[in-house]
Amino acid sequence: MDQIVYQYHQNLYINLTNRCPCACVFCERQYFDGLGSADSLWLKEEPSVEQVMKALGAYDLSDYKELVFCGFGEPAERFMDLTEIAKKVKKYSAIPIRMNTIGLADLIWDRPCAPLLKDAVDRVSISLNTPDPKRFQELTRSRFGEKSWFSLVHFAKECAQNGLEVRLTTVATTLTEEEEEQCRRLAESIGAEYLIRPYEEPGVRPE
Repeated sequence: MDQIVYQYHQNLYINLTNRCPCACVFCERQYFDGLGSADSLWLKEEPSVEQVMKALGAYDLSDYKELVFCGFGEPAERFMDLTEIAKKVKKYSAIPIRMNTIGLADLIWDRPCAPLLKDAVDRVSISLNTPDPKRFQELTRSRFGEKSWFSLVHFAKECAQNGLEVRLTTVATTLTEEEEEQCRRLAESIGAEYLIRPYEEPGVRPE
Protein backbone atom coordinates (compact mmCIF):
# COMPACT_ATOMS: atom_id res chain seq x y z
CA MET A 1 0.00 0.00 0.00
CA ASP A 2 2.94 2.32 0.70
CA GLN A 3 3.80 2.16 -2.99
CA ILE A 4 0.63 4.14 -3.74
CA VAL A 5 0.31 6.36 -0.66
CA TYR A 6 3.28 7.03 1.59
CA GLN A 7 4.22 9.29 4.49
CA TYR A 8 7.15 11.67 4.40
CA HIS A 9 7.77 14.16 7.19
CA GLN A 10 4.39 15.75 8.02
CA ASN A 11 2.79 15.16 4.62
CA LEU A 12 1.01 12.33 2.85
CA TYR A 13 2.07 11.59 -0.73
CA ILE A 14 0.37 9.92 -3.70
CA ASN A 15 2.58 8.00 -6.14
CA LEU A 16 0.44 7.83 -9.30
CA THR A 17 2.93 6.76 -11.94
CA ASN A 18 6.52 5.95 -12.80
CA ARG A 19 6.20 7.60 -16.21
CA CYS A 20 8.01 10.89 -16.84
CA PRO A 21 8.76 13.05 -19.89
CA CYS A 22 12.20 13.80 -18.48
CA ALA A 23 15.31 11.91 -17.46
CA CYS A 24 16.78 14.45 -15.05
CA VAL A 25 20.47 14.03 -14.34
CA PHE A 26 19.78 14.52 -10.62
CA CYS A 27 16.66 12.34 -10.31
CA GLU A 28 16.54 10.56 -6.95
CA ARG A 29 15.14 7.35 -8.38
CA GLN A 30 18.52 6.69 -10.02
CA TYR A 31 19.97 6.12 -6.58
CA PHE A 32 17.36 4.46 -4.37
CA ASP A 33 13.99 2.74 -4.56
CA GLY A 34 11.91 4.40 -1.87
CA LEU A 35 11.29 7.47 0.22
CA GLY A 36 9.67 8.13 3.58
CA SER A 37 7.51 5.19 4.64
CA ALA A 38 7.80 3.55 1.21
CA ASP A 39 10.51 0.92 0.81
CA SER A 40 9.87 1.05 -2.92
CA LEU A 41 7.99 3.51 -5.12
CA TRP A 42 8.38 1.38 -8.24
CA LEU A 43 4.87 0.41 -9.30
CA LYS A 44 4.06 -3.00 -10.78
CA GLU A 45 1.09 -1.26 -12.38
CA GLU A 46 -0.43 2.18 -12.08
CA PRO A 47 -3.18 2.34 -9.44
CA SER A 48 -6.70 3.17 -10.53
CA VAL A 49 -8.56 6.14 -9.08
CA GLU A 50 -10.51 3.67 -6.94
CA GLN A 51 -7.32 2.04 -5.65
CA VAL A 52 -5.88 5.41 -4.71
CA MET A 53 -9.05 6.39 -2.85
CA LYS A 54 -9.03 3.05 -1.02
CA ALA A 55 -5.38 3.54 -0.05
CA LEU A 56 -6.14 7.04 1.24
CA GLY A 57 -8.97 5.62 3.32
CA ALA A 58 -6.42 3.94 5.58
CA TYR A 59 -5.21 7.36 6.79
CA ASP A 60 -6.71 10.14 8.86
CA LEU A 61 -5.95 13.11 6.62
CA SER A 62 -6.33 15.51 9.53
CA ASP A 63 -3.03 14.13 10.86
CA TYR A 64 -1.11 15.63 7.93
CA LYS A 65 -0.21 19.14 6.78
CA GLU A 66 -0.64 18.48 3.06
CA LEU A 67 -1.65 15.83 0.56
CA VAL A 68 0.93 15.86 -2.23
CA PHE A 69 0.91 14.30 -5.68
CA CYS A 70 4.56 13.30 -5.95
CA GLY A 71 6.37 10.00 -6.37
CA PHE A 72 8.74 8.22 -8.73
CA GLY A 73 7.24 9.79 -11.84
CA GLU A 74 5.57 12.93 -13.19
CA PRO A 75 2.02 13.20 -11.81
CA ALA A 76 0.93 15.21 -14.86
CA GLU A 77 1.25 12.00 -16.90
CA ARG A 78 -2.07 11.13 -15.23
CA PHE A 79 -3.46 14.63 -15.13
CA MET A 80 -7.14 13.73 -15.50
CA ASP A 81 -6.97 11.04 -12.82
CA LEU A 82 -5.09 13.45 -10.56
CA THR A 83 -7.82 16.07 -10.78
CA GLU A 84 -10.51 13.44 -10.22
CA ILE A 85 -8.79 12.13 -7.09
CA ALA A 86 -8.21 15.63 -5.74
CA LYS A 87 -11.85 16.58 -6.20
CA LYS A 88 -12.99 13.39 -4.48
CA VAL A 89 -10.73 14.14 -1.51
CA LYS A 90 -12.06 17.68 -1.25
CA LYS A 91 -15.56 16.30 -0.76
CA TYR A 92 -14.60 14.87 2.63
CA SER A 93 -11.42 16.65 3.76
CA ALA A 94 -10.09 20.19 4.06
CA ILE A 95 -6.46 19.09 3.75
CA PRO A 96 -4.48 21.36 1.38
CA ILE A 97 -3.59 19.54 -1.84
CA ARG A 98 -0.34 20.15 -3.71
CA MET A 99 1.02 18.93 -7.02
CA ASN A 100 4.80 18.63 -7.43
CA THR A 101 5.70 18.77 -11.10
CA ILE A 102 8.28 19.55 -13.75
CA GLY A 103 5.61 21.78 -15.30
CA LEU A 104 5.19 20.15 -18.71
CA ALA A 105 1.52 19.14 -18.51
CA ASP A 106 0.58 21.25 -21.53
CA LEU A 107 3.15 19.45 -23.68
CA ILE A 108 2.22 16.01 -22.36
CA TRP A 109 -1.46 16.52 -23.12
CA ASP A 110 -1.18 19.00 -26.00
CA ARG A 111 -3.70 21.31 -24.37
CA PRO A 112 -3.86 24.00 -21.65
CA CYS A 113 -4.02 22.10 -18.38
CA ALA A 114 -3.81 24.77 -15.67
CA PRO A 115 -7.55 25.66 -15.76
CA LEU A 116 -8.37 22.03 -14.95
CA LEU A 117 -6.52 22.29 -11.63
CA LYS A 118 -8.89 24.96 -10.37
CA ASP A 119 -11.11 23.53 -7.60
CA ALA A 120 -8.90 20.42 -7.55
CA VAL A 121 -5.51 21.36 -6.08
CA ASP A 122 -4.54 24.34 -3.96
CA ARG A 123 -0.83 24.57 -4.66
CA VAL A 124 1.56 23.74 -7.47
CA SER A 125 5.29 23.38 -6.88
CA ILE A 126 7.29 23.46 -10.11
CA SER A 127 10.96 22.51 -10.50
CA LEU A 128 12.32 25.47 -12.46
CA ASN A 129 15.95 24.43 -11.88
CA THR A 130 17.47 27.25 -13.94
CA PRO A 131 16.59 30.55 -15.65
CA ASP A 132 18.15 29.30 -18.89
CA PRO A 133 16.09 27.20 -21.38
CA LYS A 134 19.15 25.47 -22.84
CA ARG A 135 20.53 24.56 -19.43
CA PHE A 136 17.07 23.31 -18.41
CA GLN A 137 17.16 20.87 -21.32
CA GLU A 138 20.66 19.72 -20.40
CA LEU A 139 19.53 19.03 -16.83
CA THR A 140 16.15 17.46 -17.49
CA ARG A 141 16.71 15.81 -20.89
CA SER A 142 13.04 16.43 -21.64
CA ARG A 143 11.64 14.55 -24.60
CA PHE A 144 10.09 17.84 -25.75
CA GLY A 145 13.38 19.66 -26.19
CA GLU A 146 14.22 23.29 -25.46
CA LYS A 147 10.61 24.47 -25.72
CA SER A 148 10.09 22.71 -22.38
CA TRP A 149 11.33 25.61 -20.24
CA PHE A 150 9.01 28.07 -21.98
CA SER A 151 6.04 25.72 -21.58
CA LEU A 152 6.86 25.38 -17.88
CA VAL A 153 6.81 29.15 -17.40
CA HIS A 154 3.54 29.48 -19.31
CA PHE A 155 1.96 26.70 -17.24
CA ALA A 156 3.12 28.34 -14.01
CA LYS A 157 1.69 31.69 -15.08
CA GLU A 158 -1.66 30.11 -15.99
CA CYS A 159 -1.81 28.27 -12.67
CA ALA A 160 -1.36 31.59 -10.86
CA GLN A 161 -4.00 33.22 -13.05
CA ASN A 162 -6.41 30.44 -12.09
CA GLY A 163 -6.02 31.21 -8.40
CA LEU A 164 -3.54 28.51 -7.41
CA GLU A 165 -0.59 29.10 -5.11
CA VAL A 166 2.45 28.61 -7.33
CA ARG A 167 6.01 27.97 -6.21
CA LEU A 168 9.03 27.83 -8.51
CA THR A 169 12.01 25.99 -7.06
CA THR A 170 15.73 25.72 -7.65
CA VAL A 171 18.41 23.99 -5.60
CA ALA A 172 21.00 25.72 -3.43
CA THR A 173 24.60 25.78 -4.71
CA THR A 174 23.57 24.88 -8.29
CA LEU A 175 23.10 28.47 -9.51
CA THR A 176 24.99 31.73 -9.20
CA GLU A 177 23.50 34.55 -7.15
CA GLU A 178 22.73 36.34 -10.41
CA GLU A 179 20.87 33.30 -11.75
CA GLU A 180 18.92 32.97 -8.51
CA GLU A 181 17.93 36.61 -8.79
CA GLN A 182 16.74 35.99 -12.35
CA CYS A 183 14.58 33.14 -11.07
CA ARG A 184 13.24 35.33 -8.28
CA ARG A 185 12.27 38.08 -10.72
CA LEU A 186 10.66 35.56 -13.04
CA ALA A 187 8.58 34.13 -10.19
CA GLU A 188 7.48 37.59 -9.09
CA SER A 189 6.52 38.53 -12.66
CA ILE A 190 4.02 35.68 -12.89
CA GLY A 191 2.67 35.88 -9.34
CA ALA A 192 4.60 32.92 -7.96
CA GLU A 193 6.75 32.30 -4.89
CA TYR A 194 10.43 31.48 -5.38
CA LEU A 195 12.01 28.84 -3.16
CA ILE A 196 15.64 27.73 -3.06
CA ARG A 197 15.60 24.15 -1.81
CA PRO A 198 18.50 22.71 0.21
CA TYR A 199 21.09 20.78 -1.74
CA GLU A 200 21.00 17.02 -1.13
CA GLU A 201 23.98 14.82 -1.84
CA PRO A 202 23.29 12.52 -4.82
CA GLY A 203 22.77 8.93 -3.77
CA VAL A 204 21.96 9.76 -0.16
CA ARG A 205 18.36 8.92 0.65
CA PRO A 206 16.67 11.92 2.31
CA GLU A 207 15.56 11.33 5.89
